[in-house]
Amino acid sequence: MEHTTMLGGNLWIWAIFIGFMILGWLVSHQLKSRFAKYSKIPTDNGMTGRDVVEKMLRDNGITGVKIGSVDGQLTDHYNPVNKTINLSKEVYYGNNIAAAAVAAHECGHAVQHAKAYSMLRLRSALVPVVMFASQWVQWVLLAGILLVNTFPQLLLAGIILFGLMTLFSFITLPVEIDASRRALVWLRNAGITNHQTQGYAFDALKWAAYTYVIAALSSLATLLYYIMIYMGRRD
Repeated sequence: MEHTTMLGGNLWIWAIFIGFMILGWLVSHQLKSRFAKYSKIPTDNGMTGRDVVEKMLRDNGITGVKIGSVDGQLTDHYNPVNKTINLSKEVYYGNNIAAAAVAAHECGHAVQHAKAYSMLRLRSALVPVVMFASQWVQWVLLAGILLVNTFPQLLLAGIILFGLMTLFSFITLPVEIDASRRALVWLRNAGITNHQTQGYAFDALKWAAYTYVIAALSSLATLLYYIMIYMGRRD
C-alpha cells in the first residue's frame, strides 16, 4: 500500500512537471509569435528602441545609464550593478511597437533603480545568495536524495538553497510587472503608442510576464517535490 501511494504521488508530481514544460513551451512560442507580429508594426514617429530608452531616461531625469546592444533574441536586460540597459539588436535598431515596448520595459527597471523601488532592491540584495545557491544546489540535492535515510540534513540544506532560488523567482514577478506598468504608462503619455498600438504593446509585455509566472510556479512545484522526499524519508 505504501509503495502504491508513493508511486501515485510520483506520477502526480511528474504530471505537474510535464504540464509546466508544455505551458512553458506554449508561452515561449506565443511570446516569439507576438514579438514577430508587432515587429512589423512601425512606431508613428519612427523611434528605435535606443531612441525610446534615451527619451524615457530624459523624461524621468535619469543620467549615468549606458545603453548597449547584445546578441541573441529577447536577450534584453537591465544590469543594476553597472547601470546598463542591454538591448538585443532587433530591439536596439528596431523602430516598431515590439521594440518600443521591450525597450521601455527595460528602461522601466532603470526607473525602478533610480527611484529605489523596494522589490528591485530586495531582488538585487538576493542576487549574490542566489548565485551561490545555483552553483551548489544540484549537487547538494543529488547527494541529499541519495543519502536521505542516513544523512537527511544534507537534503534539507539543498531544500533551503532551492527555496532561496524559488523565493527569488517570486520576488522577480512584481519587479517585472511593475517595469511593464511603468513602460506602458510612459509609452502612452509620451505619444509613442496610440489607442490601437497601446494594446499591441500591452499584449507583447503580457506574454513576456507569463514566462516569469511559469518559471516561478515550476520552481515552486520542484521545491515541493524535494520537500515531499524529505518528509517521506525513513528514519
